[in-house]
Amino acid sequence: MALLDPGAAEFWVLVAFIIFFAIVFYMKVPALLAGALDKRADAIRKELDEARLLREEAQALLADYQKKRREAEDEAKDIVQQARRDAESLAATTEKQLEETVARREKLAEEKIARAEAQALSEVRGSAIDAAMKAAEKILADKVTGAKSDELIGQSLADIKAKLN
Repeated sequence: MALLDPGAAEFWVLVAFIIFFAIVFYMKVPALLAGALDKRADAIRKELDEARLLREEAQALLADYQKKRREAEDEAKDIVQQARRDAESLAATTEKQLEETVARREKLAEEKIARAEAQALSEVRGSAIDAAMKAAEKILADKVTGAKSDELIGQSLADIKAKLN
């Protein structure tokens, strides 16, 4: 019964333990475990590298989009400023054209008024001349008679016509 002795049990546990480790080393389990761990480490390293690359790409895309956004904002500001300048230029041009139109119409109105005044003055002069001629003719007809009167009337009429022209 030496096998069942309390010291013998420890001996057999030690033997089983040694045999277990011998089998484990014989089967190259530590190498398999190390290989599996290395594969896992390589897979994790690859995933980390991919994640770093994706992060760098994302940062590059973000920087590119931010740059494009800034460029679009600058372009929008330029468009707004150009539109303001165009509107101001159009307003100034329109105001200038309006002033020119008003000045032209004012000048045309003044010319029309001047022509109307000249025409009215001419008509008044014509009427005055006709009245003066009739009055002179009547006075001469009353005071001068005969051949002398016809001669004086003809000469007066010729003088008046010459002076009017």
